[in-house]
Amino acid sequence: MLKYGMEKVLFITSTRIGDAVLSTGLIDHILNSYPEARLTIVCGPLPASLFAGVPRLERLIVLKKKPWKRHWLELWQQVSGTRWDMVVDLRDSVISRVLRADKVFRHGAHIPSHLHKVEQNARVMQLGTVPAPRLWITPEQAKRAAELIPEGGPVVGVGPTANWIGKTWPVERFIEIVRDLTAAGGRFPGARVAVFAAPGEEGPAYEVLNSVPESSRLDVIAKGDPGTAAAALARCSFYIGNDSGLMHCAAAAGVPTVGLFGASYVALYGPWGAHTAYAHTPESFDELTNFPGYDPKTLTRSLMTSLTVDAVRAAIQKCPL
Repeated sequence: MLKYGMEKVLFITSTRIGDAVLSTGLIDHILNSYPEARLTIVCGPLPASLFAGVPRLERLIVLKKKPWKRHWLELWQQVSGTRWDMVVDLRDSVISRVLRADKVFRHGAHIPSHLHKVEQNARVMQLGTVPAPRLWITPEQAKRAAELIPEGGPVVGVGPTANWIGKTWPVERFIEIVRDLTAAGGRFPGARVAVFAAPGEEGPAYEVLNSVPESSRLDVIAKGDPGTAAAALARCSFYIGNDSGLMHCAAAAGVPTVGLFGASYVALYGPWGAHTAYAHTPESFDELTNFPGYDPKTLTRSLMTSLTVDAVRAAIQKCPL
């Protein structure tokens, strides 16, 4: 049922790309349920471009972390002059406790931590259904994406990197899987291959790209902001990659997506949607990190080596197209 009289909505979401994407289902719910809503979205610098195309976006506030948590004071100075009809605070920050607001929904200890993040978000707003993440692509992002991935047949998207080396599957295994997928008997015979990676992750990504026949390569490695990458992902026929923001963008775009897990919690961060699947190491995240001297800040190797190519092949076959 549509609800009126809800105009000023403040939505505070994550600084991380994956969590920000997983929160977009709530934005979609607000837009669909409150036709008069005008949104002010607060997020970190990394995911900001993903929200540029949100309909009825009145303001996008990019929150940069500062010493002594001064960023929250600066945010309060920007939003305290407004009386809000609704505040949705997925950061459980002090801001949502001191603003003038008619309705406040915040993440906190009352939300079951074992649920998938998308389900947790639905609980924040006390919803009976779980709205799926989605993307809103700007015309500029769509234009750039069409340049990076032009028309011309199926495209297999690959994300062989992540923001932490522990949750990256070995590059040589990605190369083997890409050859499987695009071979004559594969799920996407003769398909072009688009390789994605963020700035700073170029090395392994180019290893995968350079293993593809030159005529089939599409280079989307460090080519623009996350919003542009998401728009390019939406043009793919299939996506496979490590647990990362790219994986969540692909799933949110409705692209058949296979995520690779081990050194992260699949129960919380598995790809969400009807056209998704995942492969997981035999060991849990906790088991993989239970060794003397483990320090996530100094780790220099993958923790995903026990995930076999055959296990990933099986997940690909399970993924609905």
